[in-house]
Amino acid sequence: MTNLRHRLLQALHRFNAAHPWDHNAHYHPWILRQLPRRFGRALDVGCGSGDLARLLAVRAAEVYGIDADPEIVDRARELTPAGSSTAPVTYTVANALDGGPGGSYDVITCVAVLHHLPLSEALAGFRGQLRPGGTLVVVGLAREETLGDHLLGLASVPANLAMGWVKSRGRTVPRPVSMTAVTRPAETSFGDIVREARRELPGARLRRRLFWRYTLVWRRA
Repeated sequence: MTNLRHRLLQALHRFNAAHPWDHNAHYHPWILRQLPRRFGRALDVGCGSGDLARLLAVRAAEVYGIDADPEIVDRARELTPAGSSTAPVTYTVANALDGGPGGSYDVITCVAVLHHLPLSEALAGFRGQLRPGGTLVVVGLAREETLGDHLLGLASVPANLAMGWVKSRGRTVPRPVSMTAVTRPAETSFGDIVREARRELPGARLRRRLFWRYTLVWRRA
């Protein structure tokens, strides 16, 4: 069984290399649907090359993107046009636990970053930076532990193949990656994340998702 799983994962990696697509960017439209049509300050934690930050700028008054990788922050600045009709976007090289330079925020987003951080400390930090009435949206990775986790992971395989095929049709040049940092496997199970999130963020809504992701939405009273 282990050998079969290993061969399937290798085949999946080969297919993804031939038909690349961004699992995190796939959730950007979903993230926007969790947010008000207009809001003030927004912070994107682990902004990568700024794809989500630029989407937030369409609705926000100000957007701040932080990332620990200086090269990817430079790339985000290059890709973000100055003087456009959207809100200004400020990119800063910073550790996610340091918080953003703008003080407090009406919106905080965090995509595929939380599993790199001490969970309790990060969630408490987000809570402290969020203004009353503000919204925190997380798309994260969790370690597969339960039968439900493994079944959803298996269901993600054919869905991943289909999405890769559809998104790569007619594309001759691979899409630029949105981050350069090495991604490490998640060590915390979804159950543990749920328990910690509900302790730090009472009323938070969490859900397992396809493509080896989970989502968290919390609105501060």
